Amino acid sequence: MSKLAAQDKFLDLSDYGRRFGRIFALQLKDTRFTPIHVTLLFGISGLIAMYCILYQHYFWAAFFIILKSIIDAADGELARLKKTPSYSGRYLDSIFDIFLNFGFLMVICYVSSTSLWFTIVAFFAIQLQGTLYNYYYVILRTKSVGGDSTSKIFEHKTPKALSGESQKTVNILFKIYTVVYGMFDKIIHFLDSDAYKVKTFPNWFMTLLSAYGLGFQLLIIAIMLPLGWIEWIVPFFVAYSILLFVLIGIRKKVIQ
Repeated sequence: MSKLAAQDKFLDLSDYGRRFGRIFALQLKDTRFTPIHVTLLFGISGLIAMYCILYQHYFWAAFFIILKSIIDAADGELARLKKTPSYSGRYLDSIFDIFLNFGFLMVICYVSSTSLWFTIVAFFAIQLQGTLYNYYYVILRTKSVGGDSTSKIFEHKTPKALSGESQKTVNILFKIYTVVYGMFDKIIHFLDSDAYKVKTFPNWFMTLLSAYGLGFQLLIIAIMLPLGWIEWIVPFFVAYSILLFVLIGIRKKVIQ
């Protein structure tokens, strides 16, 4: 919510790790740790979670999945505390997220009896869900007073590197980002191409939408694993996509 003006703040169901992430970032404020280091750390936490799933240590898998979400919130907080925003960190964070999502589902597929093709459908569904959340959220952030500027509604061209980062690194990461996310962005934009014309989104709508945020998606997985519901994770996220059309329908009919 630090990226939004007071009147635009809403209950973000996917951002439960923000408070702990900020506490973690405060401990690193006066150290040599950078936001990129924190991003790498949440990547490690995600890999450990995959290892735990692979060997069916589901309680520990849930712990490291939730820890990943907390650390994921810390890199942006640290960037704001140190006043070092960067496109490199923004794109690296998103790239790590999509590869970790794919890894989580592939390990779940391997351990459970879920088919590979159905798992790929679930991955596609999860990314569309997250992209819808990000699409509307970025629109809100860019129109909110004091909103951030590193995230854009339309990612068409490589941005100019900010102070302290390499343009070459930004170019490489932006290219990877557009390759792995481009298809999902185009699909969501096609489904609701006029969303950017909306002046703002009501708080209740954004809270409902946050059920598609990555943090909440991972929380669902973290709950289902220790309950022994691993066989249902992939089918759940495929069925969960029904809400996609409900949310877009609400936006088009109610929020003009």
